[in-house]
Amino acid sequence: MRLLECVPNISEGRDAAVVERLVRAVKETPGAELLDESADRDHNRTVLTYVGEPEAVLAATQALCREAFAAIDMRRHQGAHPRLEPWT
Repeated sequence: MRLLECVPNISEGRDAAVVERLVRAVKETPGAELLDESADRDHNRTVLTYVGEPEAVLAATQALCREAFAAIDMRRHQGAHPRLEPWT
């Protein structure tokens, strides 16, 4: 058995409903186990830690990305860390 750990840092830490959507995307992925979640309002970031077999971690990451892309508008993002402006 091979386990992978994934620790993505997502640019949303203030909107509890969005954070819950992100957490749920990982929790609902078969074979992925969420170990930790931490949301920081000042930095406007959420960090999730999850593990599983490689295929499960990939599926959880894809589900997480789909939710993040649908819910987060980086044009409006503000937080303690600067961010890059999108290329136009």
